[in-house]
Amino acid sequence: MAPERRSFKRETADQRQKALIQSTLRLIASGGPEAATVRTISEDAGVTQGLIRHYFSSKEELFLAAYEHHMTEMTNTTSGVLAADHPSAVEHLKAFIVAALTPPVVDAQAVSIWAGFIHMVQRDPAMRAIHEKTYYHFRDELQVLVASAWTEVGIEKSQTEHRAAAIACNALLDGLWLEGGALPDSFETGELANVGLSSLGAILNVNFSNVGQ
Repeated sequence: MAPERRSFKRETADQRQKALIQSTLRLIASGGPEAATVRTISEDAGVTQGLIRHYFSSKEELFLAAYEHHMTEMTNTTSGVLAADHPSAVEHLKAFIVAALTPPVVDAQAVSIWAGFIHMVQRDPAMRAIHEKTYYHFRDELQVLVASAWTEVGIEKSQTEHRAAAIACNALLDGLWLEGGALPDSFETGELANVGLSSLGAILNVNFSNVGQ
């Protein structure tokens, strides 16, 4: 009896690029950028070094793609809660805050990856451009949510005040996210989200405590 033939699935170019990006991120999370060489990336992804060079002109280009992928994925995961049918603008904002401060967004590996890249932002203009792009993407989405929540509760603010509030709220979320990922055992389940809601509620003068109960 002839042995059963294994089915072969041809990966698309996008799938191969994503696999290389994921290998890069795993290596950076475990050992920093210096651990992610062309050789170790190819070994982790199970491909030849030549295949990496086929899809990326340099390791630096692969790093740029990996950083943008990582930051965009975190934003998209947070924003994913907005697809649900929340009955009010305040509940939309609350869901966004909670998602930003709970797993899988708050994650030790995610913080390790961010830390591995962040030192490159100031010295590499291309990396800085990606950081700026992803920062504005998240902050602008937060600004829209804040403006809608304020309008709903009858608080009138200018565009300048919307922007200032989004900057402040984003900074607070970033700080809690960083500590939650760096010290995951130091916080009770849901503690970061509760701190975020009370702190952002104080900044915005919006009461989240009776919303979505």
